[in-house]
Amino acid sequence: MTAIIIVLALILLSGFFSAAETGITTVSRARIHRLSTEGNKRAILVSDLIRQKDRTLSAILLGNSAVNITASSVATEILIRIYGDDGVIYATVIITLLVLVCGEVIPKTYAFSNAERVALAFSRSVRLVVWLLAPVTGLVQQFVNYLFRILRIKAGEENSGLEAISETIDLHHSAGEVVKQDKDMLQSILELEETSVRQVMIPRSRIISINIGRKPEHIIAEVLDNTHTRIPVWRENPDNIIGILHSKALLKEVTQAGGDFAKVNWRRALSEAWFVPETTKLKEQLFQFRQKRNHMALVVDEYGGLQGLVTLEDILEEIVGHMDDEYDKAFTGIVKEPGGSYKIEGATPVRDINRQLEWNLPDDKAATIGGLIIEQARTIPDPGEELEFSGVRFKILKKQRNQILYVRCWLIGGARALKLES
Repeated sequence: MTAIIIVLALILLSGFFSAAETGITTVSRARIHRLSTEGNKRAILVSDLIRQKDRTLSAILLGNSAVNITASSVATEILIRIYGDDGVIYATVIITLLVLVCGEVIPKTYAFSNAERVALAFSRSVRLVVWLLAPVTGLVQQFVNYLFRILRIKAGEENSGLEAISETIDLHHSAGEVVKQDKDMLQSILELEETSVRQVMIPRSRIISINIGRKPEHIIAEVLDNTHTRIPVWRENPDNIIGILHSKALLKEVTQAGGDFAKVNWRRALSEAWFVPETTKLKEQLFQFRQKRNHMALVVDEYGGLQGLVTLEDILEEIVGHMDDEYDKAFTGIVKEPGGSYKIEGATPVRDINRQLEWNLPDDKAATIGGLIIEQARTIPDPGEELEFSGVRFKILKKQRNQILYVRCWLIGGARALKLES
């Protein structure tokens, strides 16, 4: 009778280890962190166990294996005394069922559905087990590391916090709990630290600037015709930016000059141009915009050559998507056509295409789709030429000099009801 009680106790211990393992490995780390900061002592213990995950899991697995083996041995001895050699078979079947149902399935299922409750309830017991088995688990871990070195096996690295958050967002989106718009915004925030200003800037060819050498009335007419409030100003050469003209500052100078354009003090109307490297990350640039209280920066390459322009609005659009005000024209960079293809303006940012169409075009080589095609083709393709990469086929529709103006593209193998023609 005593032996039977011992076997049942060991099965209960097996259930304890199984539930503890599942509870600690599946509990929400964010929830435990919050409880820890609120002073919950059990949550603090769970946080310590999670931080020492290798030691914790080693101790739990060692304890679980020990009680299962001991239970099997004791049950086998009991049944051999009763049934002779056939007792081995009976013991194997009975212990297997008991361990599977009572020691694994039931406790793990409960712990998976109540991870926080189980982790908090078992935290002190698991901490004690980890402390008691520390000498043994330490030796086991050293032996495992030695084997890994001999076999040249590298231990896998755990995802960073940002990667874990990103994967969680993807998971909830696929489950229908997060809509695509919210998913894109959250993912974009996480990518600010990895995305450079080069990937979101307005390319040099699309920068609207003013020649300071023109007549004052012509300059003011250009400012009035422009939808932007901040405009780069150059002298002699469009790459020689000498300052930024703010329409409000210009209006102030015109007022002080009594409406006489010839008397406008252009030097006071201009603010200093701010140049930033094209490798600057968006998170850093956003911080600099806030610190300097400036909303525009000119982007240069490693040789100091002008590459483009980035504004605070560009970074915000990277998070929330394209924003139009009452003066902006409707965004028509991506137009869906019959047959499943898309007509795309060559100056459309690659990141906008990936976000809107859920494609995976590389955005680290070129900022715009036209530039990406030229980079992939290693030449400037003519209208009618086609090429494919990243699972997408492109057909050049129109180009002007060295710029691709329009392309038609479609997913390779995608349904196309109509034959694509330029």
